[in-house]
Amino acid sequence: MELTSFASIVKDYKTIFFDAYGVLKNHKGLIPGILNTFRFLNDHNIDYYVITNDASRGPRELAQSYQDSGLTQITKDKIISSGMLARDYLKMKVQSGTVAFLGTKESVHYIETLGLKTISIADLNLDDAHEISALVFLDDEGYDWSRDINKAVNLLRTVNIPTIVSNTDRYYPITGHEVAIATGGIANMVEDIVRKHFIRFGKPDAQMFIFAYEHSVQRGGTSDKRDILMVGDTLSTDIIGGNKFGLDTVLVLSGNTLPGQVELKINIEGIIPTYVCESAVIM
Repeated sequence: MELTSFASIVKDYKTIFFDAYGVLKNHKGLIPGILNTFRFLNDHNIDYYVITNDASRGPRELAQSYQDSGLTQITKDKIISSGMLARDYLKMKVQSGTVAFLGTKESVHYIETLGLKTISIADLNLDDAHEISALVFLDDEGYDWSRDINKAVNLLRTVNIPTIVSNTDRYYPITGHEVAIATGGIANMVEDIVRKHFIRFGKPDAQMFIFAYEHSVQRGGTSDKRDILMVGDTLSTDIIGGNKFGLDTVLVLSGNTLPGQVELKINIEGIIPTYVCESAVIM
């Protein structure tokens, strides 16, 4: 499959939506050379945002992780995460009671900013299940997988409450050749066991792209979708989500999609990006 140079296409757009993991960073840190990309974008007055399914931390903390790595251009207003949509849902639909969550103390930021009482699934006593008004899957860390996932299953068997999944990713790369189960994968398993429908936020759902689009337009960005480019490393989230929203898309081979598999994956999944690039790096 013929690859396109990212530098040759990016200048034709006014706003770039970047996925995070596999596009801007990986298990080692920032993708080498990605700082040059943001210098180029700034020099050419091209706007940009990070559109991520990562709900493990709030926007400020996510932005700080980029800044600590040297990518100072990423500020909290440049972060659009699935956790922000989950927070909006809880704000509208859960007015009282206690929200149980699976995740770290950092990930519960999205709930606590609403003033809702929270409890980690690890600390929950199932005898108090009637006090729980919702369950939220926030992160794949911060709890014991065996004990606490079982507890989540039994909570949902005991009470009829909304269950929110703030990260739809099923897996993520941890090395160049290995992946780990992500929050979406855990939630899929629990949903299948309890036979209840969960409420999901994140790519590839249209809500994520509508939210990102409105966020960028409110900050002076282009309202013409033809001038917005979505850059991601996964066909089934970044690319199909961007395609369905009417955006041009770039599949990069620096994350989930390996160079030797790209043509086969496109043919099998039937998801066709506008461009395929080795990476989002501009040298």
